[in-house]
Amino acid sequence: MANGQWYPPEWPDRIRALAAGTLTPVAARRAATVMLLRDTDGGPAVHMLRRRASMAFAGGAYAYPGGGVDPRDDDHLVRWAGPTRAWWAERLGVEDETEAQAIVCAAVRETYEEAGVLLAGPTPDTVVGDTTGADWEADRAALVARETSFADFLDRRGLVLRSDLLGAWTRWITPEFEPRRYDTWFFVASLPAGQRTRNASGEADRTVWTRPQDAADGYDKGELLMMPPTIATLRQLTPYATAAEALAAAPARDLTPVLAQARLVDGEVVLSWPGHDEFTKHIPTGGAST
Repeated sequence: MANGQWYPPEWPDRIRALAAGTLTPVAARRAATVMLLRDTDGGPAVHMLRRRASMAFAGGAYAYPGGGVDPRDDDHLVRWAGPTRAWWAERLGVEDETEAQAIVCAAVRETYEEAGVLLAGPTPDTVVGDTTGADWEADRAALVARETSFADFLDRRGLVLRSDLLGAWTRWITPEFEPRRYDTWFFVASLPAGQRTRNASGEADRTVWTRPQDAADGYDKGELLMMPPTIATLRQLTPYATAAEALAAAPARDLTPVLAQARLVDGEVVLSWPGHDEFTKHIPTGGAST
């Protein structure tokens, strides 16, 4: 295909099975991902990682740091700065404060696990500095291995989670025909002063800082592989001249979930993402997609 849309070869068969009623959708796991921004002379750049080709889900595709919610983040009350958990529950469209905390914790924890950047500080109005030392790396590895909870990590370090440094941007749910499904909240955040990113993820073989427009151009040329929510959010970031502008725009963003729809039309399956016509695919009932 002309662009870099990630499109697994098994999708047409799974879509047909879903349409025929022979495929039962799996439940979507809660997840969070963060578009980490920093200002450059040419406008804000976003931190992206390329998933290893061996990964079962979206191998070779560019994405942002992110991952699933740790159930322990529902149960442990973390030290908290910024809008209240009740405010976040309303903003994220979830039922209770513990679920809101878990999603925000996932965003902050995954950014630390995969990029080495921590949105937390010793007080409600400060942020930690350099986190590249051996002691920090040991803590990060323990979080990745789920040997310690994020709440315990913050407690032991005497740190407060800075929820005010995050802006909720959009929400996408993996299509019902996918065997691995995620209900993912996308956030924006600025790289804190004194911190720097690194490829801390075992799931990535490359990390880059890139202007959203440059990454989108690479996708359009077929040079960069991406899933629909990744390229969609990159396009949404292009109008902003600074990271602060993007963060300021976040509270007004619509968080209605985007969920792909597969339906039979005139003998073919039409796969579409509401509000995102560029991703629409037409799949003949017995052939390849277009």
